[in-house]
Parts: sequence; C-alpha cells; structure tokens
Amino acid sequence: MKEENELLKKRLEQNEKLILKKNVSISKMDATISEKEVIISEKEVIISEKEALIAKLSRMLFGQKRERFEHPDSQQLSLPFEIEPEVKAALEEKLEDKRQKIATTERKKSTHKGRKPLPSHLEVVEVIIEPDVDTTEMVCVGEEITEELAYQPEKIFIRRYIRKKYAPKSGEGKFAIANLPERIIPKGIPSNELLTQICVDKYVDHSPLHRTQGRFARNQIDINKNTINGWISKGAKHLDILYEYLKAQVIAKGYLQVDETTLKVLDRNLKGKSHLGYYWVYHCPIDGTLFFEYHPSREAKHVNHTLKDFKGYLQTDGYAGYRGLAQKKGITPLACMAHARRKFDEALQNDPLRAQKGLLYIQALYHIEEKARKENLSPPKRKELRLIESLPIINAFAKWMTEENKRVLPKSKIATAFRYSSERWDELSAYLYDGILEIDNNLIENAIRPIALGRKNYMFAGNHEAAQRAAMIYTFFGICKKHNVNPTQWLNFVFANIQSTSIRDLHLLLPQNFKANNM
Repeated sequence: MKEENELLKKRLEQNEKLILKKNVSISKMDATISEKEVIISEKEVIISEKEALIAKLSRMLFGQKRERFEHPDSQQLSLPFEIEPEVKAALEEKLEDKRQKIATTERKKSTHKGRKPLPSHLEVVEVIIEPDVDTTEMVCVGEEITEELAYQPEKIFIRRYIRKKYAPKSGEGKFAIANLPERIIPKGIPSNELLTQICVDKYVDHSPLHRTQGRFARNQIDINKNTINGWISKGAKHLDILYEYLKAQVIAKGYLQVDETTLKVLDRNLKGKSHLGYYWVYHCPIDGTLFFEYHPSREAKHVNHTLKDFKGYLQTDGYAGYRGLAQKKGITPLACMAHARRKFDEALQNDPLRAQKGLLYIQALYHIEEKARKENLSPPKRKELRLIESLPIINAFAKWMTEENKRVLPKSKIATAFRYSSERWDELSAYLYDGILEIDNNLIENAIRPIALGRKNYMFAGNHEAAQRAAMIYTFFGICKKHNVNPTQWLNFVFANIQSTSIRDLHLLLPQNFKANNM
C-alpha cells in the first residue's frame, strides 16, 4: 500500500511538472501571439499609409488637380442599375414631347441677339468687292457689310535711322544732328520692340529660345541662340534699378505671403547633372504686387536676409525655414488653411468619416469667405462677418480635433492632419485679426503657376545668373497679369523711357501704375 502511494505521488509530481511546462509553453505562445498581433497592427498601419500614398499618387497622375470636396450625403442622387418598365415608358413619352418641342422651336425664326461687336480700338481695313457684272447702266442702292477678325503674320523689317548733319554756312560753329531715340542695346541690332517681343515670348508664353531662333530662320535671318540670350541679358540690366525699387515698395506694405518653388539650373561644377535651385516669391495681397528672387538653396538664411527689415503680417506654409521670422518682434505669423485642408484630403482613404468631417468644417469657413467676396465687403465689414460666423466654427473645429485625436493611431494619416492643424492653430486662426488678411496662400500659388508652365517648356536655366534674371522678369510680368496690363505695351514703354527717367519718378514705370495711354 505504501509503495502504491509513493508511486502515485511520483506520477502526480511528474504530471504537475508536465502541466507547468505546458503552462510555460502556453505563456510563451501567448506572448508570441501578442507580439505578432502588435507586428500585424503596425504592418496594417504601414499598409494603410502605403495605400493612401498610392491613392494620392494616382490622383496626382490621373485625377483632377483641384482639391474639391463634396459630402457623400449631398444632393447627388444614386442611379438604379435598371429602370422599371412603367418609369421607362413615362420617360420615353416625355423625351418624345421634348423632341417635338425642339423641332417646332427650330422651325421658328431665331431670336438670337447676334454675336458680340468686334473691339472698337482695332484698325479697320476696308475691302470693297464689286459684282462680277457690268454695272455701267446700274445705280448703287446700298451695300452689305460683313466684318471678320483678321490676322497679319509677324513682320520683321529693318528700321534705318538717317540723321542728317547740318553745318553753318559761315563755316564757324557746331554741327547740328538729331539724337537717336533711346535704345536699350545702343550698338546691338535688335530694336526695343523686338527685344520686348522676345521677352514676352519666353516669360509670358513660355517659348524656349530655340523656337524664337527657328522663327528668325523661317524669315531667312541667321541669329544664334546665344546671341538672343545675350540680348535678354543686356536688356534686363536696365531693369535692375526698377526691380530693387519695387522690392523695397512691396516689403514696406506690411502684409506678405511667401512661398517657394524649384528650378533646375545648369552648373559647370556638376558635370552631366543640374543643380536644384529655388524661386522665392513674395506677394502683397493688399495691392496685388509681388517679386521673385532666385537662390541656389532653400536655406532659411535667404528669406531671413530679404525680410530682415520687414514688419507686419507674414503668411506662409508649414516649411520650418520660416520659423525664425515668425518669432521676430513685429511680425505676426499666419498659416495657410489650404495646406491644412490638403492633409484632411490625404486622410480620406485612411479614415473617411473623420476626414470628411474635418473637410466639412473647413468648407464652412470657405463658404463664409465666398460670401464676403460676393458681397464685396470692406475690410472692417469682412472682419465683422468672420467674428460672427467664422469664429464659432473655428472653436468647434478645434474642440472636435482635440477630442478625436485621442482615439486615432498616432502614425495614421488622420492623426497627421490633426497634428498639422493643432500645432499651428493660432496661425491658422490669425486671419480673423484683420479684414485685409486672407484665409490661405492660394493667391501666391497662382502667381507661381507661370514658373511651373515655363519649367515644363524650357526645363532649366543656363546658369545661376540667368535664373535670377528670369526671376526679375517674372516679377514684372506677374504684376502685369494681376493688374490686367498688356506686358508688351508695358515693356515697350519702359525700354523707351527708363534711361531718361529720374529716380523720384521710377514709380511711374511700375506695371501697376502703367496706363495704355502712356504709349
């Protein structure tokens, strides 16, 4: 009996050891499963981010470029896959009635008011066409007049100045000879008008110089592309003083929007490669003036140097290079709501419900801005409208983001959207301070668009000096566009007058002050 008890005790001890081993194995398995679940969760986040990136790239390649958001519960109706027979018959009957009405209307005399009259400022060339019959025994009783908008191909010709010299009959005294008109390139062959057209072709119509060279060749004129580029360089030197004067005027306005974009530049030190430089643009929404600057890098020192004396409102995107300026005394930083909206747009694939709600908040703010524009409100009235209608939305938006941010994964796209807006919420809301301020930086992005178009055509600048020269010319033509000034007329006027204009009258040459009757 005693032996049996000991044997049983040993078996129990063995079983307990086996159970302990199994429990340890189970614990290890649980820990392994838990670790794998964490890994799977992290991978799901990574996959979600990759899917969002793929969706973003697909939209960039194939989708609309405009960031337009429409709520899924809006007035757009979903269509059934098949129409019921009764509904189909009713629709066919309505369509037949509509077809009959259209046919009846077309048989009636048209009540169209006619085309718009042609512009009255254009030269009129009359062409009289006589009937192809003998009219000697007939009398003219009227005439039919037809007008068309005609075009004469470009005309390249030689302008030869002949200045007669006169001497006193007595043989004593000075000779008399007329002065030449002002010429931007005194010893060069291009006229001011030709140089203007070359600049407009390249920097307004984004035509590379080899196309200009080709146009000369079609007229049997052999001019090297480097020669044409040299003409632009010499002409631009006369604009330097006007450019520096304009920069000082824009910086003194007290409200600037700043942004930057890239440009490839050929560099002798980089064989077979191009240098990535940057155009910085400074825009004043108060009067629609701006200027571009080129710098070889995106370092903050460039913008800090340009705005070292600036005081006022400074509106930028989230680039860290602007932080130093934002902290300077006398500068009030503003952020861009369009950039915040973009983050929520990118989160639509990751978390559609929260992203849609964020976009609805922002959309409501933009509806108020649209209302102010349609009613053409003055800055004080615009500020009053914002404080009444926009401020409650902004407060509700901030409260909602704070609460929802606790419930999302830190590395998700929607968390990135929350974090982007929350970190610069004071700057995003600062447009409420004054009615002259804008909710976003879209005006400056519109100003940058010509550079993007030009970049697609001529792809790069020949060197760093050429890039800065282009920045200067883009500056003036950008203001021409904002103020509906004909760039050809303006540059012709400047080239004809800049050498004889005193410093105190330079403001008369700026595009925003130009009137066509100055010509």
